[in-house]
Amino acid sequence: MANLPQILTANRLRDGDVVYWRGGTWVTALADAEVFPDDAAAEAMLKAADVFVKGREVVNPYLFDVRIAADGVKPVKEREIIRAAGPTVRVDLGKQSRRYV
Repeated sequence: MANLPQILTANRLRDGDVVYWRGGTWVTALADAEVFPDDAAAEAMLKAADVFVKGREVVNPYLFDVRIAADGVKPVKEREIIRAAGPTVRVDLGKQSRRYV
């Protein structure tokens, strides 16, 4: 089985929001995240994220698998689908209220 593309994610310490890596900075929308097509590139960016951990900007960076669909990037695992949408308690709150996933 071929390796799937990956995205780098973390939580921003300032407000706890889920963030994604894009070109040297962190963005809040999954749709804006940088997709790493191979393990080597993904692992290199995961190591680079350590600077942001040491700088107390983010916590717990890690990689997760995605699939590229006609309508955009889709996380493979349910956990990442939920994290991308925001709180699950009410759909009028969080990212899902802005349709910003």
